[in-house]
Amino acid sequence: MNRFVLTDPLSCIGCLACETACVLSHNDGLWPESKENFLPRVTLLDNGNVRTSVMCHQCDDAPCVAVCPTDALIFRDDYVKLIEDKCIGCKNCVIACPFGVISVVNGQAQDGLLNYEAVAHKCDLCEDKNDGPACVNACPTNAIQYYDESLIQHNQQQKQLRTMLGNHGYQAPQQSSIIGNLGKIPRKDADKIAIEARKTGFDEIYIGFNQCDIEKQGERCITCGDHAYCEWTCPVHNQIPHWIKLAKEGKILEAVELCHQYSSLPEVCGRVCPQDRLCEGACTLDRRELGAVTIGNIEKYITDTAFEMGWKPDLSNVVNTGKRVAIIGAGPAGLGCADVLTKNGIKAVVFDRHPEIGGMLTFGIPSFKLDKNILVHRRELFTEMGIEFHLNTEIGKDISFDDLMRDYDAVFVGVGAYQYTRAGLANENADDIYDALPFLTANTKHVMDLAQLEKEPYVNTAGKKVVVLGGGDTAMDCVRTSIRQGSEVVTCAYRRDEVNMPGSKKEVKNAKEEGVEFLFNVQPLRIVLNNDGKVSGIEMMRTEMGAPDASGRRRPQKIAGSEFILEADIILQAFGFSSHAMPWLSPYHVNLDQWGGIDAARGEGKFCQTSNAKIFAGGDVVRGADLVVTAMSDGRRAAEGIIKYLQIQPIFPPQFVARELRHE
Repeated sequence: MNRFVLTDPLSCIGCLACETACVLSHNDGLWPESKENFLPRVTLLDNGNVRTSVMCHQCDDAPCVAVCPTDALIFRDDYVKLIEDKCIGCKNCVIACPFGVISVVNGQAQDGLLNYEAVAHKCDLCEDKNDGPACVNACPTNAIQYYDESLIQHNQQQKQLRTMLGNHGYQAPQQSSIIGNLGKIPRKDADKIAIEARKTGFDEIYIGFNQCDIEKQGERCITCGDHAYCEWTCPVHNQIPHWIKLAKEGKILEAVELCHQYSSLPEVCGRVCPQDRLCEGACTLDRRELGAVTIGNIEKYITDTAFEMGWKPDLSNVVNTGKRVAIIGAGPAGLGCADVLTKNGIKAVVFDRHPEIGGMLTFGIPSFKLDKNILVHRRELFTEMGIEFHLNTEIGKDISFDDLMRDYDAVFVGVGAYQYTRAGLANENADDIYDALPFLTANTKHVMDLAQLEKEPYVNTAGKKVVVLGGGDTAMDCVRTSIRQGSEVVTCAYRRDEVNMPGSKKEVKNAKEEGVEFLFNVQPLRIVLNNDGKVSGIEMMRTEMGAPDASGRRRPQKIAGSEFILEADIILQAFGFSSHAMPWLSPYHVNLDQWGGIDAARGEGKFCQTSNAKIFAGGDVVRGADLVVTAMSDGRRAAEGIIKYLQIQPIFPPQFVARELRHE
């Protein structure tokens, strides 16, 4: 009699707890180091009406066993066992499997790192685990059941007993209470301040939750296993359901401690992370069109409330190692690196050319999305932890990179990506044509009453017709800033349709509410000047959506004869950013990629180390323009690499310790 695992579709809610538990069970309890290695041996199927997970049925007379030419698949101990050393990756088993639940993937070497040998991939019933199949243990609705001979016999006896008592027919298993409660409490988003106040001021627009909101919204979280799928989609793998539970119970200090185990800036991420594309987009409720748990608002409440209560990081267990690391850039990558280093007894000294920490957080993201006092408070916390900041300090001008390489045990480069991209339009160097980042930076300095730079002058769009070119979050920041400055008309012009905009849907919605006009499927051709050489408009051509490009997004196709002039007094270009020049790196033989970014691999045992072993790098200077949370994740990852490089016994974070034990 074979042993196997089956799922009851009537009880499955599609939470992906089974896939998540399977991956962790086969990866020493750790998250994989890249998306490509998230390889569950159980697969959730969801057609919108029926949801179920499928895995190897461990067939008694298994076709995969019959066709395997090397006896890598054998029926032993009442299940189909794979002997990886014998597998040649021929895929006979994949073809033979009647249920489509066997695949072939790259194998794993003994130290946990991938090699390139193909090997069959199927459910092994977690045979080497004491607790049995991980998917069964993780399923919050008990939809997945493990069957062996004794359970099958028990079920047979129960059916026979019901038949004897006259209760014929199929009896559905009792459903979990979770199923009946799904979506009973509606999602609540944070309220916003009055629209007129939004359009004329730079205060944050969202009103924070209160404890009553937290209890009610927290109740919506169904805690999809010990490690939920939303944790996987968070780049720092925040233990989201666990701190939601603590917050719901009013245990704010415990919740904020847990937040800070995995994130260096939770009060920032709660505000500016694109949760709809990350954790909330992965929420079971969202995938069932019931509205995701409001994770971002809960994270914001936890940190804001804890700070009001006087919470500060506890470093009482940290022992000074005597090591010093220079960090270039006080943005999310640099701050994440400094945070983890400090918690491991390594002195972090941060250099930044700006007058305040935060990088793009402070000078790129407008105040109506992220109050700048939050970064001031974070600097105070970091300073009390022992992190040393040298602001208004530019590498190569105020201090040499040679000095850092001489005086410090390692160097982390997290300078971001500040080289703006242009479209090469005719007349784009005329007056009143501005690039997005200098425009936003100067406006933030104006709001903060900081000194302006000659190369980044403050631009006042009041009473002007403003056109913003681009469709990402930076474009949304520009249009919403222009509205607050009092522009006559603000138009966002984007070459694709609204569905294919790269920016956050939430930001587009906010922009529309505040009066921004949108022109979709339009391609800029040239800047139009009047007789005085001033901007008077921009010539556009209409587009239609064609076939997908290499990224999978549909490519816009120009429509011949559709040209028109869009009036404009000021044009802002928001086409994205790339790495800026770092000439001080050249003497140290640090490899750069084709876009001028630093080559510093992460994942699969790599820790953001460059071709110069003493230099580490992360964030946008490596990835190109990306998210706050991915930059912070890189900084924390690089700190782990620096700790390894300096041969320091790690104290924090906990996952780092487990990973090191695996790779030693």
